[in-house]
Amino acid sequence: MSRYNRERKITVREHLLQAVVLIFSIVLLVWNLPRTDNTSFHIEMGRPWPYGQFIAPYDFSIFKTEEQMSLEMDSVHRLYEPYFELLPGTSAITKFREDQLPKVGAGDMPMNLYGRLLAAVESVYKRGILSVHDQKQLTNDSIRFVRIYYGMEAYTLPVDELFTEKTAYEYVFSQVDSIGLSRSRVKQINLNTYLTPNLRYDSKKSDAEMEDLEASITDRHGMVQAGQNVIGRGDIVDEETYNILRSYELENKSRNKDRNVQNHPRLIGQTIYVAMILLSLTVYFILFRLDYMGSIRTMSLLLTLCLSFPLITCFMVRHSLLSVYIIPYSMLPIFVRVFMDSRTAFITHAATIMLCAVALKYPFEFITTQCVAGLISIYTLRELSERSQIIKTAFMVTAASLLFYLSLELINGKLVFGDNSMNTVDYNIYRHILVSGLLLLFSYPLMYALERVFGFTSNVTLVELSNINSDLLRRLSEVAPGTFQHSMQVSNLAAEAARRIGAKSQLVRTGALYHDIGKMYNPPFFTENQTGGVNPHEQLDEAESARIIIRHVTEGLSMAERNRLPEQIREFISTHHGRGLVKYFYISAKNKYPNKEISEDDFRYPGPNPHTTEQAILMMADAVEASSRSLKEYTEESIGNLVDKIINGQMEDGFFSECPITFLDIQTVKEVFKEKLKIIYHTRIQYPELNEEKA
Repeated sequence: MSRYNRERKITVREHLLQAVVLIFSIVLLVWNLPRTDNTSFHIEMGRPWPYGQFIAPYDFSIFKTEEQMSLEMDSVHRLYEPYFELLPGTSAITKFREDQLPKVGAGDMPMNLYGRLLAAVESVYKRGILSVHDQKQLTNDSIRFVRIYYGMEAYTLPVDELFTEKTAYEYVFSQVDSIGLSRSRVKQINLNTYLTPNLRYDSKKSDAEMEDLEASITDRHGMVQAGQNVIGRGDIVDEETYNILRSYELENKSRNKDRNVQNHPRLIGQTIYVAMILLSLTVYFILFRLDYMGSIRTMSLLLTLCLSFPLITCFMVRHSLLSVYIIPYSMLPIFVRVFMDSRTAFITHAATIMLCAVALKYPFEFITTQCVAGLISIYTLRELSERSQIIKTAFMVTAASLLFYLSLELINGKLVFGDNSMNTVDYNIYRHILVSGLLLLFSYPLMYALERVFGFTSNVTLVELSNINSDLLRRLSEVAPGTFQHSMQVSNLAAEAARRIGAKSQLVRTGALYHDIGKMYNPPFFTENQTGGVNPHEQLDEAESARIIIRHVTEGLSMAERNRLPEQIREFISTHHGRGLVKYFYISAKNKYPNKEISEDDFRYPGPNPHTTEQAILMMADAVEASSRSLKEYTEESIGNLVDKIINGQMEDGFFSECPITFLDIQTVKEVFKEKLKIIYHTRIQYPELNEEKA
């Protein structure tokens, strides 16, 4: 059985929680998926069509371009004639008569001058006088004709034939000049008081006229029939084709806007699609990674990653923001590989890419390119131990994505060497892949954030913690040098054993360095730190000595918490003795007080027992390394017997019953320990002595 898939009973509550999370994920993704075709088009005139062959799914009209509409609108505006109502001007003419006629009778004004002025004023009012404001407005709007109505009568006049107060005044003067009368006498009359605007703008009739004219303009011309081949992949988008494709987008928007209900067939299809992918992913974890299903932090991280990328993709597609190739999808397999394992990284990445692809119209190139990029990221990050590996991974993923996408272009006939086809290549996708590679460099700081949020520990963090110059390890080397040397030896033994059986070697190496930090509390009470043959336990009874020994576990956990060591490291401290007995003092107490009942609880470590393969390896390495110091002679046989005795004893005590380590793994660990201890203690074969009698 896989060490990731230990059998365990899943409670009804866990089943219900999983079902709720699954349903929530399906609803969230389906709700955000686009259900229109137009959102996935990225059209550029003069560029090759990057999608597959496009055939019109239904009849639709071709919309006119903005330039065409603007020209037709300008033409309509030139025909526009605003309406003005002609007021008779009776009051002004009557006032002129009342003021000037008495002057004629008194002899102050010649009759012919009066008659000429009256006729001129009446003529001006009959044609119409515009206000200065209206005259400027007509000029600014380039209006050439106006429609004038008086009662039931209406007629059209050129704007330049209408009077303003100024031109009306000049016209009246011109009539006086024609009969040779003195202009000075006319000026004394003050004609301005009798010349006021009598053309009133009628906004209601004018707006109705404009609406009628604009209504005569149609925004469409021509028709595309259902089944008509519009454009094929790689064809250049010319102006006519661009207008057809743009018209299809507009028609699609209009149809979806007019609908009162969602597109039910598409919605049902998307729901089935998303549900099957998420169910398949769930079945994978049940069959092959059951341990992950029981970890809230693991499933929370996976759920966050699996939902984030499809939601970002849907958002970009809905709002037509650049290309989805700019999103660094390879971050997902990087995170899953670093925090979990390679198989889970690829399965999760593939499922996520398929969830993203449903938002796209032509997803083949997207799926294949991103799957290759994900594989490359997993291969190049088999063991993440330094920052520079992220840079190498980003470079390799970007190069592989560019090369693979280029291969698809060649396969589809978009690029043909030897002609000018290279000049029509759409380079935007390649630019976006390069940007995606740069964004992939942010994996490192995001990884640190994920560690803090979800409680994971990356290999980079483990490497940093295993630096012996760190504060805690430096203090251990100064306060308890014997324990420090013991931890170093255990670290080397455990790391090599983990590497041989495929466990996490860096994790167990780092955990081994910190497993005994609690011995800094009372260093002299531990054999490896005693000097000069002084043993403080000789002054204590066995139970008190056992309490001091056991206390190094609880003190170690307190130190680890104060120094903010990751939870995975703290687990090594609590499990490296499991629920074992402090056998030396327990047996001593039993021998010293044969008639007294000795409680095992006073001599038992708090535990728990190891529940991971790495913790089991550390328990074995710790016991073997400590016991190897008590050997009287270091031979291949003595070392082998010691390793077998200690590890077999741990197995008999049931220390490994809760962790996914196999008998084959344990046998391999034994062999590693024997090899390493023989090298450490420089064992040699014993040469036979010469038998002199036979010689």
